[in-house]
Amino acid sequence: MLGAVFSPEAFAWWNDDWAFRKEIGFDLTPTGADIAGTPTDVPVLLRLSLGNFEYFGDAKPDGSDVRFLAADDKTPLKHYVERWDAQAQMAYIWVRVPQLSGGTNTDRVFMYYGNPNAVDASDRAATYDTNQALVYNFGAPADAPQDATAYKSDPSAFGAEVSSASLIASGVRFNGTQSISIPATGAVRLLPSQGVTISAWIRLEAAQAQAVVAELSGDGREVVLGIDGVAAFARYSDGVAAPVVLTQSSGELAAGQWHHLAVRVGDGRLTLFVDGNDVGGADVVPQEIGGVLTVGASATGAGAFSGELDELQVSNIVRSADWIKASVRSQAVVAPLVVYGGDTQKEGGEGYITSTLRNVTLDGWIIIGILAVMFIASIGIMIAKLLFLNRVIKGNAKFLAEFRKLQDDPAALERREGGKGSAEDDAVFEEGGNSQLLEAMSSKDTFGVSTLWRLYHHGMREVMKRLDGQTASAARVTTLTPQAIEAIRATMDASLTRMTQRLSSQMVMLTISISGGPFLGLLGTVVGVMIVFAGIAASGDVNVNAIAPGTAAALVATVAGLAVAIPCLFGYNYLNSRIKEITADMQVFIDEFVTRIAETYS
Repeated sequence: MLGAVFSPEAFAWWNDDWAFRKEIGFDLTPTGADIAGTPTDVPVLLRLSLGNFEYFGDAKPDGSDVRFLAADDKTPLKHYVERWDAQAQMAYIWVRVPQLSGGTNTDRVFMYYGNPNAVDASDRAATYDTNQALVYNFGAPADAPQDATAYKSDPSAFGAEVSSASLIASGVRFNGTQSISIPATGAVRLLPSQGVTISAWIRLEAAQAQAVVAELSGDGREVVLGIDGVAAFARYSDGVAAPVVLTQSSGELAAGQWHHLAVRVGDGRLTLFVDGNDVGGADVVPQEIGGVLTVGASATGAGAFSGELDELQVSNIVRSADWIKASVRSQAVVAPLVVYGGDTQKEGGEGYITSTLRNVTLDGWIIIGILAVMFIASIGIMIAKLLFLNRVIKGNAKFLAEFRKLQDDPAALERREGGKGSAEDDAVFEEGGNSQLLEAMSSKDTFGVSTLWRLYHHGMREVMKRLDGQTASAARVTTLTPQAIEAIRATMDASLTRMTQRLSSQMVMLTISISGGPFLGLLGTVVGVMIVFAGIAASGDVNVNAIAPGTAAALVATVAGLAVAIPCLFGYNYLNSRIKEITADMQVFIDEFVTRIAETYS
């Protein structure tokens, strides 16, 4: 009951001003994106459509109320809405994910939306880390700035045709005579100590001969990413030695399909990637290149490219293979990296349980209060009884060890321990009561609250009383008649009965909770439902919204009754089994004791 009150929702809600939240997960397992490493600061693309997001109408028409939170539901993440088309129900959003855990599918972020008063929080430049030197989404007109990063490496010449329907929102189309030129800015360059990574999505219209997708050149040196026939190639030249050329050795770039190409130079290697896969590498000695970046052709105009291009990116470091693969696996039309979860709604700032409890009527709270008292009392009884029984079992084990050690002289323990607080401890089992129980648990007797010790003590007291009133000793042995032995057994049986009653005392309270709790809860539910229908009859308003809250609140009483009965049922059965074990040990001990007395004194 306390858990229900203080846990109104499954997860905390970041901000009550936002009405909706969507969970988005990332699958890096072999059946998903198949990424073993742990890439960091990856700009992940989210493609929202009717297939994974049905609530465009609940967000602002331009998506400016969208916010992204890390898995802790506290840390805001940088994002950029490249396109939000509520009418077509399509959106492209970039989110900078701090880290992706390789080989797992446990990472996730939360997307919040549904705040009509929210202002646009898109931060295009901050969506990329400082090593991202250039990003062209091609969402702006040809004569407008293009670079999405903070470096603002905008083109000096833009000869391609902007297409609004490309792989990721907008892209560009080259007809074999067009190109884009980005002048040297200091950001887009190859430093030998850092390296460079150049990538783009392309779609071919036909096979091409030495077509240049992107070229970084200056001072006679160059890094080229291109297409030869229907295969990707990469070329590096330091201006002195012969150029190093890598060509895609297997597969081909099918016409009419999108493919991701990437080249990186650094750490002494030239590496070519196709669709996120490493398809070749060669050793090189990187030299500094800080010249012009040309897209769609070389700086000289040769090697013109014909086809579509989207998402041109340049990093001034060597991106890891896992980072490149994570980018590809989120940007492709089929993106196995991203898993779209369900949407949840903030119900007026409170959860279902809190709302239900608010509708509980006074009679329901009275029943719940009675049940709470029963529950607390039952828990107290179960804890005290468990501690007491554990002490009894421990004392019995200690006594049996001593008794069997001195089995040749049945009276030895009585002579040694018989006078230590026996009268006070016996009262515990004969009178009962919680105060006496606590006193017994703090007893200084050697065997604590052992029931076997008390059976032995009562039996030996009867034996000595029948030995002509004299103290039993090893030097003086008398005989007992069969009638005397049976009388001793009867005395011990009576003691066993009294101690069994004491062990089972207060267990009736648990049976009352088990049987009475659900009936009290049912009473509260029936009364609550009667009140609900009486209110409906008086108002004449018959609809589910009028019935559901009161009915749900009435059922809380039944839940409370079951919450009392179920723990008490488990506790009662466990404690009862312990009591039966102790009682069985006492019965066995009586037979063993009487047999030994008969053998010694007959």
